[in-house]
Amino acid sequence: MNKEQYIKERLDEQIKWYSTKSRSNQKMYKRLRFLEIISASFIPFLSGFSSSIPYSEWIIAFLGVLIAISAGASSLFKYQENWLEYRTTTEALKQEKVLYLTGVAPYNDEQKFEVLVTRAENIMSNEKNNWLKHSIKKG
Repeated sequence: MNKEQYIKERLDEQIKWYSTKSRSNQKMYKRLRFLEIISASFIPFLSGFSSSIPYSEWIIAFLGVLIAISAGASSLFKYQENWLEYRTTTEALKQEKVLYLTGVAPYNDEQKFEVLVTRAENIMSNEKNNWLKHSIKKG
C-alpha cells in the first residue's frame, strides 16, 4: 500500500468511521438523557394534580418505567463513553494527518510515512483495546 492509498483507504476511512460512530452515540446518549429529564419533570407535576387527572397514578408509574429503561439502556450500551472515545480517536487521527501533511515533527524526516502508519495504527489499536475492555465489563 502506497502513501496515497494508505491515507485515502485507511486513514480517511477510519476518521470517517470513528466520526460517524461518535455522532450516532452522542445522539443516542442525548436522546435517552432528554427522555429521562422530561419524564422525571412530569412526575412531580402530575403528582400535584393527581386528584384532577384521570389515571395519573398509571401515568406516573409509566414515566418511572421510562426513566428506568432509559437509564438502564444508557448504562448498558455505554453511549456516552463510546461517544467520547470515538471522538477522541477521530481527533487524534486528524491531528496525526495534519502534522504529516504539514511536515512538522515528528514528520519532518525521510521516515515520515512509516511514523504516520505506526502512530495512526497505535491510536486505532488503543481504541480497539479500550472498546474490548468496555465490552467485557458489559458482560
